[in-house]
Amino acid sequence: MTSCAKVAVLRTTPATVLDDYDRLLSLADVEAFLPKDSTVILKDNISWHYPFPSANTTPWQLEGTILGLRGRGYDKLVCVQNKTVVTNAFKGEDLNNYVPVFRRHNVPVLYNFKHGDMEWVPYEPQATMNVLHRIYPKGIRVPDYFLGKSIVHLPTVKCHIYTTTTGAMKNAFGGLLSTNRHYTHTWIHETLVDLLHIQKEIHSGIFAVMDGTTAGNGTGPRIMQPEEKNVILASGDQVAIDAIAAKMMGFDPMSIGYIRMAHEQELGVGDPREIEVVGDDISGENWHFEVGMNFHRAMGWLAWYGPTRVLQKLIFRTPLAALTYPVSEIYHDYYRWPLKERRIYERWRREAPWGKLFAEYQQKGHLR
Repeated sequence: MTSCAKVAVLRTTPATVLDDYDRLLSLADVEAFLPKDSTVILKDNISWHYPFPSANTTPWQLEGTILGLRGRGYDKLVCVQNKTVVTNAFKGEDLNNYVPVFRRHNVPVLYNFKHGDMEWVPYEPQATMNVLHRIYPKGIRVPDYFLGKSIVHLPTVKCHIYTTTTGAMKNAFGGLLSTNRHYTHTWIHETLVDLLHIQKEIHSGIFAVMDGTTAGNGTGPRIMQPEEKNVILASGDQVAIDAIAAKMMGFDPMSIGYIRMAHEQELGVGDPREIEVVGDDISGENWHFEVGMNFHRAMGWLAWYGPTRVLQKLIFRTPLAALTYPVSEIYHDYYRWPLKERRIYERWRREAPWGKLFAEYQQKGHLR
């Protein structure tokens, strides 16, 4: 475990955000974590293909990180996208304004679900797994493209219905597990710790850049109350950055399973008292976020933690699983988005400072 973990935090504005991301990388000592001779995978976060504020990597987060890395001599940058049963990667990168950024900075995009881009290969972890060896008794598989490359995670500051908060550690979930990753939800905290063990074995370097310009309060990672917070974070310690983000949101980091277990297994520092925060003073921050409850969280609790969890193998490891996917898609894409979340997004884009910046990125994309 790192003797003194460091997390950089800066307050920012739409007018200065790209320069602030550059300064953020310096404060977080990015060059100490990413070797210059390795390809760097940019792993953005598309929790919902619709551009709901706080749900997904922001275009300025993506562009600021690209510019900051390129300015330090990291020329081999590649973005890798993943999909879920309810999230479309192609739709997500388009609606969230990533495509013009990729084109403007000549960053190629690969997809971990396309056979021409990469293959899923067996991997035997050196570390003792907490749960993955039981969840995948036929063997753990990872994308062969990830082996030996560095990775930069690009999460946002938001709540999550299964893990309380979600950030750098959760961002590895989509990249390193296939579309059957829903098998892990009952043991999600242990799974995230196992994935960090694997990341430390397969990657030449790991770093995280987190956007909290608009943070997500409530039943994330899709349906939330977006709140303007104007902060950005970066760290080479995946546990520490999640801990500081959780503390700012108003949670006790060591009460969150994946942070506590990763700290105990010496994968990083989860106790805020042992983390050096550099940049701006955030010692008084407490946003009083709460995860809350909605239909999706209630159904998730029944499926993964409640009395009906005994039916998991029948429902989720047989063809019956296909019947459950439309439920989430209909709820999010055909009920929540058109009737509720789209209005929040449009008001944010029209009135909020960060929404107006998002609209500028949209305009740049239309002008290409």
